[in-house]
Amino acid sequence: MNEHVTMTPRHATDKPLSLAVLAMGGQGGGVLADWIVSLAEENGWMAQTTSVPGVAQRTGATIYYIEMLPARDGKAPIFSLMPTPGDVDVVLAAELMEAGRSVLRGLVTPDKTVLIASTHRAFAVSEKQAPGDGAANPLVVIDATDFAAKKTIAFDMEKLAVEKGSVISSALFGALAAADVLPFARQAFEATIRAGGKGIEASLRAFDAAYARTKDKPAEKLSAIPEKRLDPLPASAGHAELDRLLARIRSAFPESSQAMLFAGVKRLTDFQDPAYAGEYLDRMAALHALDRQHDGETKEFSFTAQAAKYLAVAMAYDDVIRVADLKVRASRFDRVRREVGARDDQIVYMTEYMHPRMDEICGTLPKSWGLWIENRPTLFKQLDSVVNKGRRVKTGTLFWFLGLYAVSGLRRIRRGTLRHQREVAHREEWLDKATRTLGHNYGLAVEVLACRRLVKGYSDTHARGLSKFDRVLSSLPLLVEREDGADWLRRLRQAALLDEAGTALDGALKTVATL
Repeated sequence: MNEHVTMTPRHATDKPLSLAVLAMGGQGGGVLADWIVSLAEENGWMAQTTSVPGVAQRTGATIYYIEMLPARDGKAPIFSLMPTPGDVDVVLAAELMEAGRSVLRGLVTPDKTVLIASTHRAFAVSEKQAPGDGAANPLVVIDATDFAAKKTIAFDMEKLAVEKGSVISSALFGALAAADVLPFARQAFEATIRAGGKGIEASLRAFDAAYARTKDKPAEKLSAIPEKRLDPLPASAGHAELDRLLARIRSAFPESSQAMLFAGVKRLTDFQDPAYAGEYLDRMAALHALDRQHDGETKEFSFTAQAAKYLAVAMAYDDVIRVADLKVRASRFDRVRREVGARDDQIVYMTEYMHPRMDEICGTLPKSWGLWIENRPTLFKQLDSVVNKGRRVKTGTLFWFLGLYAVSGLRRIRRGTLRHQREVAHREEWLDKATRTLGHNYGLAVEVLACRRLVKGYSDTHARGLSKFDRVLSSLPLLVEREDGADWLRRLRQAALLDEAGTALDGALKTVATL
């Protein structure tokens, strides 16, 4: 036992102290469990840890279960292998939804359990694969933890750890030390980290920050999730051409849409160049003029605001060139290194899973070349049999990096590609429907613009989204004269986002046909 450590009052030891750690792959749950066991053993206690791997996401969410108790009369205690619902002293959850799962499993109880949780989200595969917003409602978890635990310590420990150059396990360990639920002083926790021998300084920085944050403000009151807001317009964009576009936004558009317009300009400059962003403002100026003609000012220029968002989305479509560009950026390599906690002397390889089709190849070619191949079905099929195969691409190797870098360089000829010509034609057809509707039904025209949300991605994802988009807007003639037309089109769009196959949309379209 470390004699130099001042002991804090400890829990009763008539039964083991029990802790459950819920963490996903890459969050250091195993390290945290080992730290807790080492902490107990170095201070004269006996401890045991077991783990039950899960199948949530990445390498899976795992429950690490620890029990600890001082030895008595030279006899070793007998520990349990699994947590018993209603009998866990401390639950540490490395993500908000894991905290919710611990409540559902009965591990958190109001008369016994201290819940220590990070409030950030690591979205599950089931949430990401939904066509629309598949994110689970965090308010349900927040409301549950408000009454489920005896005490809750909750804040964004992931953000804090990343800022200190460490991983979330260090922050959770700091919060555990500050919670005063274990009979060991802070110095003992720090000594455990130092004994680990890896990433000591970064781990201690995250530990210290989480300890201080817990003592200062144990829990964030998350009665509501703050809305994500756009940054206000800056005084300068830091680039002469962007500054000219920024000045144009200020002078020609209503204040309510300026932030979104500037976000669109930045996105399209990144996608192509400032001239392309200028084309976006040209088109927006024409749409805003129509909005004014149809009394848009009394409706807070809702049509202009919606167009500012979705026209930028439509113009910055996902093509092969864009995908290649994003994969070879230095910022992406740096981000991945930070996420996996790689040291400066370590090499990190990323494996991309790609499945190109001949459709994407033709779309990347100049319009005349792409059409020439597409108009020869036999040739197209033969070429597709060669390229339409799944590939594992290691972007860290010279061969694949240079290949993707070369594809990303095709942005210089993007305006002449077959894909771009088709995107422009489809975009103008969509805007034509919206502007023709504007004079008859303002609210419905705004919803027509919002339907662009259905079109996203590339390859099969893009094809499915495009099909749903066309099917939703096929109902437009039935809705244009109805006062509740906007509501019905919104319902159709929401139905299209419910499932990949479009089953919900089929039912909604049948309902609209009977109106």
